[in-house]
Amino acid sequence: MAVKTSLRDYQRDLAERLKSAGAGRSASKLGVQVGGEAWLVDLTEAGEVIPVPAIAPVPLTRPWFKGMANIRGKLYSVVDFPAFLGRAPVTVGDQSRLLLVGERFRLAAALLIDRSLGLRNPAQLRPRGGEIAQWARAEYADNDGKEWKELDLPDLVQHPDFLSVGL
Repeated sequence: MAVKTSLRDYQRDLAERLKSAGAGRSASKLGVQVGGEAWLVDLTEAGEVIPVPAIAPVPLTRPWFKGMANIRGKLYSVVDFPAFLGRAPVTVGDQSRLLLVGERFRLAAALLIDRSLGLRNPAQLRPRGGEIAQWARAEYADNDGKEWKELDLPDLVQHPDFLSVGL
């Protein structure tokens, strides 16, 4: 039987776990689902993960640019990350999330993802050989054979393709 927790308790618990992981106590990374793929995000680069708020569309922008969202009084540009990668766009539902880009990038941007997969320990992953996907800094496989791509967030958010949302 699943135990229900309030969204506030869940967010507080996740924020505490992210904070302790980011403090160097652990080398954990945040796992997220992007379409059918599993990605890892360095906790020092991620801002926070939140439920998807209302998104106001912006005309004359690329199909992967979902629009603008007001998050605690600050406007964030929202990019549908799977659509940006050339995959099917996110169908926003209960498990969809926004991954806010960390403050250190001085960019009010958020990636729309299918869902959060929780914290992952890279020590339990083995590097995969071969060519690395675009926007990934490394690729791994876990003990179950599931493949993980580690997002190169600094490269992504500084790339002209990501910054050019207009048609």
